Amino acid sequence: MTTRNEVLLEGLAPAAPEWSHENHGMHFYRFFLQVPRLSGQIDLLPVVVPKDMTALVTAGNSLRIRGQLRSFNNRSGVGNKLVLTVYAQEIQPGQDALCNQICLSGALCKEPIFRKTPLGRSICDLMLAAPRRYGRADYLPVIAWGQLAVRASRLHVGDLLTLEGRVQSRTYHKVMESGGTEERTAYEVSMMRLLDNED
Repeated sequence: MTTRNEVLLEGLAPAAPEWSHENHGMHFYRFFLQVPRLSGQIDLLPVVVPKDMTALVTAGNSLRIRGQLRSFNNRSGVGNKLVLTVYAQEIQPGQDALCNQICLSGALCKEPIFRKTPLGRSICDLMLAAPRRYGRADYLPVIAWGQLAVRASRLHVGDLLTLEGRVQSRTYHKVMESGGTEERTAYEVSMMRLLDNED
């Protein structure tokens, strides 16, 4: 199976990039991209760029971004344990077209969790390990709905799969040990198609 982790987004950058981290002597910057859905709702997605690409990002500009969905473990104890970002490999001016696409291939690394919403709609949560070079992998949460959820629920740990979908943001309230709640944002892949590995 060919390894794929391809993201194509178009949206608005509400603010300029800010310094994020350093890795192997390279400096990386982070900004958010507002990506509209057909429904009118907006996904606010974190994007990481190398320093030499930051000049392509100015506040208020529409951008088209090609890259990969990456994950890393947050060991600070603050916020989500699994942090997802879009790593930008190419940035161009926007083309006035709604665009939020991802194609992923990898292996299932947890058993699917199948359930139904209060309104009776099928939903299935998956965790996909998408291989990266140098023996690393990105661990990416995937959600499927309806008949696709039923089909995905039959998969098992170690199964190889390729899917198409979109990257989305979702806010939720986490109950803290102090008894209060804290609003957080989760990112996940919403699956639109489950492809045969021969595709």
